[in-house]
Amino acid sequence: MKAVRFSAFGGPEVLEIVDLPDPRPAQGQVRIAVRAAGVNASDWKKRQGLMDEELPQTMGYEAAGVVDELGAGVVDVAVGDPVFGFCEQGAAQAELAVLSHYAPIPPSLGFAGAAALPAAIETATRALDQLGVVDGSTLLVNGASGAVGSAAVQLAVVRGARVIGTAGPANHSYLRGLGAEPVAYGDGLAERVRALAPDGVDLALDVAGSGVLPELIDIADGPANVVTIADFAGARRHGVVFSRGDTGRAVHALAGIGKLIETGRFTLPAVRTFPLSEVAEAHRLGEEGQVRGKIVLLVG
Repeated sequence: MKAVRFSAFGGPEVLEIVDLPDPRPAQGQVRIAVRAAGVNASDWKKRQGLMDEELPQTMGYEAAGVVDELGAGVVDVAVGDPVFGFCEQGAAQAELAVLSHYAPIPPSLGFAGAAALPAAIETATRALDQLGVVDGSTLLVNGASGAVGSAAVQLAVVRGARVIGTAGPANHSYLRGLGAEPVAYGDGLAERVRALAPDGVDLALDVAGSGVLPELIDIADGPANVVTIADFAGARRHGVVFSRGDTGRAVHALAGIGKLIETGRFTLPAVRTFPLSEVAEAHRLGEEGQVRGKIVLLVG
């Protein structure tokens, strides 16, 4: 099969399409013929050598496609079913991928839209679970208009929370459409939030990693009420929880998202697609911040 791989750390130019042996599903897993695979910031961090030291490495943790082989014990899907989910081996950007956690693709979604879901909804759900967001909570989301931020906003609203979200002025109407109350980021953030919530907020989620943890801690009345997914150094410095997947993923998010989409309670971010052969260009544009929404590679 064709797959994305790199044999040296560096910029997008180190990515290449190579022939690799077809993977086989283990017990409880399924193999899919990949139709679309998501690209995330963690992909270029991995390519730069900031995550794993071994070489060579394949790419991609989320994909959507058609089941073409079942592992032992799999009874909830059949060959030919369209599914989306996580490839724990980090080899989803390929013609074939093994999914360890998966769910049926909602009827209203195509493969590209489904491939844009797993990482964003898992990350958002994990952070909301760690914060303890429930009905009646007031949550501040810093960086609310991106793929993870918009997922966090919508999933928190579904839980019954009041959500205040930071974003640039151009994205304020978008956030209102998701059910959040928008505020501008930058100097004076605390004052703008308190204009909406005079007593502060119960909880705060930092998606943007823009150095505002001290302000979030103040607004949310202490570091115990703040979680960041983007500021590892700041989390250590200020005693805030840094949410990371290797401490346990919220894979239960996959099973419930289809109903939310079909009932209009969850809207996907904008998706920008590239053919698998243009993976280097997709990385370059994503890394430079030139793509709004989610980058997805189309396969086949």
